[in-house]
Amino acid sequence: MLKRNLIANYLGQGWTTLINLIFIPVYIHYLGIEAYGLIGMFGVLIVWLSLLDLGMKPTLSRELALFTGGAYTVEAIRDLLRSVEFLAVTIAVLIALGIGSSATWIASEWLNTENIPTATVAQSIAIMGLVTALRFVEGIYASSLVGLQRQMMLNLIKSGMATIGAVGAIFILALVSPTLQAFFAWQGIVSIATLLILAVSTYSSLPKSGRCARFSVKSLQRIRRYASGVLGIAFLGILLTQIDKVILSKLLSLSDYGYYTIAAVVAGSLFTLVGPITQAWFPRLSQYHAQGDEDALAESFHLGAQMITIILGSVSLVLIAHSNTILQLWTRNSELAEDAAVLVSLLAFGNLLNGLCHLPYHAQLAHGWTELGVRSNAIGVGIIVPAIILVVPHYGAVGAAAVWIALNVGYVVIIPQYMYERILIGQKKRWYLDDLLYPLLAATFAVTFLTLTMRMGDSAAVQFAELLFTIVVATLSAILAADKVRPIVWKAICTNIRARKCVIG
Repeated sequence: MLKRNLIANYLGQGWTTLINLIFIPVYIHYLGIEAYGLIGMFGVLIVWLSLLDLGMKPTLSRELALFTGGAYTVEAIRDLLRSVEFLAVTIAVLIALGIGSSATWIASEWLNTENIPTATVAQSIAIMGLVTALRFVEGIYASSLVGLQRQMMLNLIKSGMATIGAVGAIFILALVSPTLQAFFAWQGIVSIATLLILAVSTYSSLPKSGRCARFSVKSLQRIRRYASGVLGIAFLGILLTQIDKVILSKLLSLSDYGYYTIAAVVAGSLFTLVGPITQAWFPRLSQYHAQGDEDALAESFHLGAQMITIILGSVSLVLIAHSNTILQLWTRNSELAEDAAVLVSLLAFGNLLNGLCHLPYHAQLAHGWTELGVRSNAIGVGIIVPAIILVVPHYGAVGAAAVWIALNVGYVVIIPQYMYERILIGQKKRWYLDDLLYPLLAATFAVTFLTLTMRMGDSAAVQFAELLFTIVVATLSAILAADKVRPIVWKAICTNIRARKCVIG
């Protein structure tokens, strides 16, 4: 189940990220960089408004994972889902109304538009509010399918609808209307379809009950404490990761903000390499904890941590070293690549450090422990907010990226000192050395050696092949240095060789 979920997550989330990245230059072609800045703000808006779920989505995912381990009756879990549904729909209506009513103020008072009429921006923001509300409710069902370990189904739905959304948007812009309003209207249509499909899939994945699901205050009270802790972590975490974008949306012109958004999107795509692993591992860690099998939990944790370091580390290091080349291959715009390359490298380094902390965070949640996440993020907010306010006016986006790196250095160095005193006791040294340091050093040596000795070719095909070769060599080097992953890969290779010999014989 774990292997199948992991593969499904990588294929689904990888395809979704790829399809979105591929079409960004096309969106810019039809709409312009200033309009893409508004699309970037749409992504920030979705992240910020996810706070309004009050911690329900990750909590629901955990409770459904516990249900698969026998902790709930069918009636109780269906009542919990219906109760969370009711709250989510109510909040979604308020989101749509709130954004719609404030669209004109945002367009005229907050954003620094240059060429797009204020009325066009206001209309786009109003439609954006409706789409954001739909995406908000989508998250309830997506989290449910994760908890039920129906991740193959979830990824098929999400990747399929993402493809329809991206490809359909190009047809709309090319054949119907090359406007922001048309772009967001199409996203709304796709979101309605996605929401309906996810809802039907979630309920069909639950066992049948002798009665209809109903709203239950007791169900919500039972998860209140855990959800509150998750909400605190989420609020502070989003503040930490998104405050730079909010400040820059005010200080920069919408076109300059568009360039920063592109850099953030490229660097942020690295989290696609982490999400499939944590999404597959979290239900398993929760089950081990519920069963009291801490030894199995620790071994599973180290395997997942090493996989994150190998995959995230290898790709991140290549992106950091070759950001300019990658941007040029992607956008075919040398000026854009030159302006955004440094930002991409800095943000990618910060995201690498941040990604290494994701599985430890999920291990805390699997144990029902949210206090450390709340406290560490609260301290982080107290540092990063004034730091960004002081740095950005002088150093702009580069200063904000540097602050992000400094924050995540603190997360990697300081937070584990407290975590391993309460959970996964005795595993700290192993996490630092076996899970992080050895694979990262091996990948760093490989990337550095190839970067210094291999000259990038002139054609795009050759450059792409060289980048891919560097990633493969870095990944293999990291695998050789990872004691949990290495024997698994070696066993798979030997099994494949024996199978081929049998076929030949």
